[in-house]
Amino acid sequence: MAKYEQIADALRAGIRAGRLLPGERLPAEDKLAVRYRTSVPTLQRALSELVAEGLIDKRHGVGTFVRTPRRRIERNNDRHQWEKDRVRRPKAERLRTGSTEHDTGLEVTDLAFHAEYRDATADEDLASVFGIPVGTRLLERTYRTNCRAEDAPFALVHSYLVHDVVAANPDLLDAANEPWPGGTQNQLYTIGIELDRVTERITARPPTVEEADRLGLKKGVSVILLRKICTDTGGRVVEVSDVTLAADRTELVYTTPLKRW
Repeated sequence: MAKYEQIADALRAGIRAGRLLPGERLPAEDKLAVRYRTSVPTLQRALSELVAEGLIDKRHGVGTFVRTPRRRIERNNDRHQWEKDRVRRPKAERLRTGSTEHDTGLEVTDLAFHAEYRDATADEDLASVFGIPVGTRLLERTYRTNCRAEDAPFALVHSYLVHDVVAANPDLLDAANEPWPGGTQNQLYTIGIELDRVTERITARPPTVEEADRLGLKKGVSVILLRKICTDTGGRVVEVSDVTLAADRTELVYTTPLKRW
């Protein structure tokens, strides 16, 4: 094992064992090099490994710190039934919590929510999923939610609805009505739509520069791409969402009940 790998292993073990605490500043590079009996360039290579793994942060002109983990998200396939079960409950109850709170364990007061609406048209991809002509008018909704104690959102969400369908309730066209108590399923319920199933397709890739900046990602951290397709009881696709999640703080948990023999 190369010397820089040995040093990285030692520091990594210290972080994981709690000997180096989140937010703790590491000694200066020259002092660490003396401790590990190596050169500064070798020590820097070891630190670069830990930066890429998201274990430490290097702040120019300030120092190197053990990274404080961000709030983790656990996303499972129970969340959709959980949301559907709340659709017809009183507004006061729906106001108390939403899907982000469900995934993070946080309270409404812990979160900062931002929504933007704009007109869009269906490209070939979205037209194919919705089963509508290319160029059909859509409502695109962009959502960002973050913990008030952190600056980066949990995810980047782009949700698409067919404009002429949701226009049956003008309130659904106004971003000022967000966050909507009960989420999208309750919004659809106001125009007589009940969901039958939710399909989620998941892939991963390196982030774009814009995604890395918006999600506060460190070098080497991938993004998880989740496409959510909501289908109503008549077999019609009524919502498509493209969700970009940070792989270093998102856990996807899917439990599949199996029929017994």
